[in-house]
Amino acid sequence: MTVALRAHHVLCMLTYVGKGYSPAFVRNFDGIVHRLAAGEEACLVEGPDAVCAPLCESEGACAHCHGAAVRARDQRAAQALGLLLGRSVGLGSRLQLDGALLARLRTAYTSGQMRGACAGCDWADLCTGIASAGYEGVRLRMPVTVPEQN
Repeated sequence: MTVALRAHHVLCMLTYVGKGYSPAFVRNFDGIVHRLAAGEEACLVEGPDAVCAPLCESEGACAHCHGAAVRARDQRAAQALGLLLGRSVGLGSRLQLDGALLARLRTAYTSGQMRGACAGCDWADLCTGIASAGYEGVRLRMPVTVPEQN
């Protein structure tokens, strides 16, 4: 199984602390975090994804998900992810958000290397505060494992 995510939602995962648009949104986001922590891969998609699902239940509520600003945020996030990973990242790309990758992403996010993707986001100040506090209270946590050496 994979979790369908927009590229910019991969960045949202880095600082998610249980805040969201509604209780249903938070419950859904917690479920996504649980799936990723259990080892499911993220698969990058365009348009509404697993995170958007609770917002899309009411007619017309997903208009935001199709907006030009959100699509541009996805493009910037995919580009930043690609630069960090050293490979092209786009629709259909799969990411295994293990402890090592999360650590790399969070380091890049804190340094500002990934922050351009967040331009214009209403949650940017909250995310900046969480990153500045060392990601205290984030819900997606996985240990960084060091490969055994023979």
